Amino acid sequence: MAHCHCSLCQRAHGAGVVTWVGFEATQVVINDPDGRLTWYESSPGAERGFCTRCGSTLFFRSQKWAGELHIVRSNFDTPLDREPQVHVYYDTHAPWLPTADDGLPRKAAPGSG
Repeated sequence: MAHCHCSLCQRAHGAGVVTWVGFEATQVVINDPDGRLTWYESSPGAERGFCTRCGSTLFFRSQKWAGELHIVRSNFDTPLDREPQVHVYYDTHAPWLPTADDGLPRKAAPGSG
């Protein structure tokens, strides 16, 4: 589980940070009998899944993390067996959003220095 501060997540969610929970895609069952889940390519090799009824962004998958499905933490209404472990893309965090010193590592985007 990670707090993502990348500009793509910020724009897709209208928020300064998004917390994702990663799962092996084969372990996730998506029940969508009405066909409301739609995927779009948000950047080359990456897709975001959202609800066509309410517009909520629900999922993220990418060739960079092949075989994984990332689910927005705020969409779970039950406890999980893990807590956030890291802040990622912290070099692009929203300067207007104060972040508490929670003791978690803060990692920059790959290749940013």
